[in-house]
Amino acid sequence: MSKRISSPLDISSPSPFVPQTFDDPVKAVDVLTELYERNTTFLIESFAKLAKGAPITSRYRAFYPQVSIETTSYGHIDTRLSYGHVTAPGIYTTTITRPQLFRHYLKQQLGLLMKNHNVPVIVSESATPIPLHFAFGEGAHVEASAAAFMDIPMRDLFDTPDLNTTDDEIANGEYIPPPGEPSPLAAFTAQRIDYSLARLAHYTATGAQHFQNFVLFTNYQFYIDEFCTWARKLMAEGGDGYTAFVEPGNIITHAGSSQPETDVTLARLPQMPAYHLKKKGHAGITMINIGVGPSNAKTITDHVAVLRPHAWLMLGHCAGLRNSQRLGDYVLAHAYMREDHVLDDDLPVWVPIPALAEVQVALEGAVAEITGYEGFELKRIMRTGTVGTIDNRNWELRDQRGPVKRLSQARAIALDMESATIAANGFRFRVPYGTLLCVSDKPLHGELKLPGMATAFYRTQVNQHLQIGIRAIQKLAAMPPEALHSRKLRSFFETAFQ
Repeated sequence: MSKRISSPLDISSPSPFVPQTFDDPVKAVDVLTELYERNTTFLIESFAKLAKGAPITSRYRAFYPQVSIETTSYGHIDTRLSYGHVTAPGIYTTTITRPQLFRHYLKQQLGLLMKNHNVPVIVSESATPIPLHFAFGEGAHVEASAAAFMDIPMRDLFDTPDLNTTDDEIANGEYIPPPGEPSPLAAFTAQRIDYSLARLAHYTATGAQHFQNFVLFTNYQFYIDEFCTWARKLMAEGGDGYTAFVEPGNIITHAGSSQPETDVTLARLPQMPAYHLKKKGHAGITMINIGVGPSNAKTITDHVAVLRPHAWLMLGHCAGLRNSQRLGDYVLAHAYMREDHVLDDDLPVWVPIPALAEVQVALEGAVAEITGYEGFELKRIMRTGTVGTIDNRNWELRDQRGPVKRLSQARAIALDMESATIAANGFRFRVPYGTLLCVSDKPLHGELKLPGMATAFYRTQVNQHLQIGIRAIQKLAAMPPEALHSRKLRSFFETAFQ
């Protein structure tokens, strides 16, 4: 007998949730977690019953939790903070997903709102359905009978992701609440976060729970090899404060062990493999090989941003543009010339991307500590200036007059294909950013890497460059988050959540 449905189905949902008011952020997050788990469990169990042949009698729907506040005051206590307060009286709300994953973050954000505005938060159910895909989580493997859904589309029975509303309008400063509707509390909605969590698992082959608050991006596997060697040695020697090292496939080596807890390895690496040196409170280091090009750089930062890291840095190779530079010299970006084009629709090129003092100081200090050069002597091996990012890897093969003129006018000292994209997306998503590159060739001066030269260069320079990046991260991690998250990244009408 066919299961095809000729009339609308009744909607089956968990029992309505009565809104609750809290003046304790821990209790609020506990209830958010309970509500989210209840609603996702309902969807998963309903799907499992249908997959086993249960009759189709209704459509199944459950909603994301949400948190809201209402304030009648313009004031807040601590004007030094770049987050934790709203800009005007009104009602503010945001949908919530994966509250267990974001537990520490939510406690901090809600606690600041309660403190700065002296108001409670309200936990309730939103009007946004949870798509079945996201209810299972990013790492789920679903076994279901194909015949169970042969005669009726899945979307007739469950909500699916709505890409019409999964966007970056809030982060881009383009969202205007309809009349009478609340303003957003956070830059990302629950569906937007769930979408990115699924993409992260796909691109990096590691679960969102392993990502750390400090992220290193690189465009060369050599850096990853050095990072893995260092991390495994650290684990074998007890960890030195780090608790575990996680590789693609969620392969975990715990502190005090020289071997992962499983001998299973991936048959092939994902597009942008991620490696996580974990520390309590997500205070460790995540390193991702993003490969080459601005498209990859935008893609990965679009998704890492929903985890609200405290900082991300780009470590990679670049073309040195000045005759005074030597192969192996470092470039500390203090400005960016953007010809990547992948962010043109989200962040116009006329928007300046400022250097962040806290990050610049940490990177310069790390270079000095690791290399032994200080003060004026540091100029022997490092130059600070504009880094250009271009979307054409073979730009040298075209008429150089145009690009070279623009690079000279911008006072550029280096050119690559990722750094300005990563910095611009950090600016767009309010994630502190920085760039330290290493000169690997000088195409304007005919100094290209020969095979033997390249091998020797990578062997001697990559380890030092990586150690500089790690030292910079350690300096940033020692800062209070409220000091690291700069007010210069905040717009006129900003969301309260960091």
